[in-house]
Amino acid sequence: MITPGDELPLHQTAEPIAFSGTDRNFYDRSWFGGFTDDASLVFELSFGVYPHLNVTDAHLSVLRDGVQECVHASAHLGMDRLAMRVGPIRIEVVEHLRVLRLHVDPAETGIGAALEFAAVAPPHQEPRFTWRRGPRTAMDYTRFCQSGRWSGTITIDGETLDVGGARAARDRSWGVRPIGAHDRQPHVPALDPQLFWLWSTTQLDDRSVFFHDQAEADGTPINRRMVVVRHDPGGGAVELPRAREEVTFAPGTRWPSGMTVVGHDEHDARHELTFVPRHRFAMAGLGYGHREWGFGRDQGPLRVARERILPAEQAPDAVQSLHQHTLCDVTYRHDDGVHRGTGILETLVIGASHAHGFVDVSGPAQAPVAAPA
Repeated sequence: MITPGDELPLHQTAEPIAFSGTDRNFYDRSWFGGFTDDASLVFELSFGVYPHLNVTDAHLSVLRDGVQECVHASAHLGMDRLAMRVGPIRIEVVEHLRVLRLHVDPAETGIGAALEFAAVAPPHQEPRFTWRRGPRTAMDYTRFCQSGRWSGTITIDGETLDVGGARAARDRSWGVRPIGAHDRQPHVPALDPQLFWLWSTTQLDDRSVFFHDQAEADGTPINRRMVVVRHDPGGGAVELPRAREEVTFAPGTRWPSGMTVVGHDEHDARHELTFVPRHRFAMAGLGYGHREWGFGRDQGPLRVARERILPAEQAPDAVQSLHQHTLCDVTYRHDDGVHRGTGILETLVIGASHAHGFVDVSGPAQAPVAAPA
């Protein structure tokens, strides 16, 4: 199966580019986020391909005045992984790892976009995520993240929003995650659902700070990292290998009410981030955990739909509501002073996390216990 991708020197196996190893859960995904400093506008876009399922999907979601307007699109991939288009949503790479354009045609849904991402720093690669539950590999993927600035416009029902100067973040990840239909044969013996996941991207005037933590139910870290990336051509980065977070959750929910992260660099200098929430952004608007528009679902040759989500009306114990982005005011303290910026705090807590008092699949916290360092 020769496709346009085979014209490029990108092969990783002896197979044509259309084939990606042997795991049916292989995926390749892009995520873009944008937010204004006054927190009046948040917009995000995702695009994914699932070669073994022959499905591709994309989503745009815009949060303004407490209303999240969403476009969902899904199509058969046709084994061409270079098309980077699903119905009205298209990604154009202008300059690799520096400039990308996002196009959304408003003709069908009333929501459109003409956006350009321009990087302010080089991408940085996160440690490889490999997570096994029992005998199975639940996740095995690589991701890089990058900060930038937006230019362009978003249109909603004829109204044009200028997003010029909005802070931009993006990531690219590829590998293995659960996608598409659920496995018909579960683990033996059965395993309770469990995932504790924090991820954040913070933009300050001259640097970005990235932090993530995936942990077992008892708090043991699986993959944790904090890094400071300078906004300069050299892209100088400072790794903080001993970072640790303290996160609190709003009563009756699994949504964060605040977080502080402290890390120390190789010179033992202290780096501290404090997150104060402003708005919640429902990740279901991008397909994450969506009952109908979850990633890799077969929606037929092409399907496009519009959806409206009101984050304030989400039920906190609904599984579809657990995955959230929280736009935060962030304060960064270091030897060179106090810096203020804006960041996204991503949380997904499913099942037990004893350090935070969570003991069932989606219920609120009970009495927490100390987590291991």
